[in-house]
Amino acid sequence: MPQSLDTPIAPAACPAHHGYQPFAQDDPFPAYAALRAEQPVMFDERIGYWVVTRYDDVKAVFEDWHTFSSENAQAPVRERGAEAKRIMEEGGFTAYSGLSARIPPDHTRIRKIVSRAFTPRRYKALEPTIRANVVGQLEAMLAHESRTGDLVADLAYDVPTVTILTLIGADTSQVATYKRWSDSRAAMTWGDLTDEEQVPHAHNLVEYWQECQRLVADAHANDRDSLVGDLVRAQAAGEEISDHEIASVCYSLLFAGHETTTTLISNALRVLLAHRDQWQQVVDDPARIPAAVDEVLRYSPSIVAWRRRATTDATVGGVAIPAGADLLLVMGSANRDEEHFAEPDVFDIARPNAREHLAFGFGIHYCLGNMLAKLQARIAVEETARLAPGLRLADEPIHFGDNLSFRAPVRVPVTWGN
Repeated sequence: MPQSLDTPIAPAACPAHHGYQPFAQDDPFPAYAALRAEQPVMFDERIGYWVVTRYDDVKAVFEDWHTFSSENAQAPVRERGAEAKRIMEEGGFTAYSGLSARIPPDHTRIRKIVSRAFTPRRYKALEPTIRANVVGQLEAMLAHESRTGDLVADLAYDVPTVTILTLIGADTSQVATYKRWSDSRAAMTWGDLTDEEQVPHAHNLVEYWQECQRLVADAHANDRDSLVGDLVRAQAAGEEISDHEIASVCYSLLFAGHETTTTLISNALRVLLAHRDQWQQVVDDPARIPAAVDEVLRYSPSIVAWRRRATTDATVGGVAIPAGADLLLVMGSANRDEEHFAEPDVFDIARPNAREHLAFGFGIHYCLGNMLAKLQARIAVEETARLAPGLRLADEPIHFGDNLSFRAPVRVPVTWGN
């Protein structure tokens, strides 16, 4: 009989983690390599997940949505404490995933409607705003008398946030507020918080959800030219999507629509500047930038792990997985699988199969905003190469925040003209 979620699932032998620390993101790649070589499907009793690290296995699980449900993709990694639960219940917090944790037929229905709102027309309309924002942020940074800056705070923090707020129809002057809410969502969903640490984040999530509901109500009242307005008009035209579902799409996009792109921009510039010969190549030939962005997504993705749940007894990489078990698919490891990518630890913007990375997932839940994310990263690299070709990484270590799924640099310090 399959074990329940309440029953510990562990191998008979003593736990061996091969150096893997689920929440530590400074340099997880050696541990990933050890797992691929020694235990590519490992039960980690510290988090209660089967950790899957090889490319073919990760891709197969993503593809088989019948056997491996996305229903746990947005579930808190750590149980919410009593006080956090009380705050969220009393605040009317009922947010649910826009798409990533939904399963067919709801996922199919909602994604079809939302996809029509992610139109080339909207991307084309946004591009001048994105470029102007990038240029403004860079020029402000380059005006620093110290000739030092931080590519996270001075560039990547604002640009994608303003983009997604513009797309959705939210207040672009409230970047700091939306970032605060997003930080709380990341911490509460994928972080390792004590009950006490959860309390301020619970208050932020209530505010965040209330704002998503307000945006939907505003679109009904004012016929906004925005993505939310498009969804409200689709609803009025007879499409099957509720106000709660539209608000949940907002809840997802107001996080995923900028946090991962902030990290992508930060990582694209960080990795390229660390490889001076390849930085010079994109400076000399901007046509190489799209391929460089895909190689960054392979080499240093914003999301290194995502979750699935087995709906029935299954086998992954030759290992029996019981029904109800949770899986952690480590795309950060799959993207460096030597069985799929030659010399995977080498950064190479000319890599012929870089676009086969799994940074945006795979299958029916493939990231809907992938084109917008890559567009913004391309523009950020283009304008940085044009305005600051001599930019260099400062001589200090770069650290990444602790998180189960997101690998985001805290700062990317740079210098120029010295």
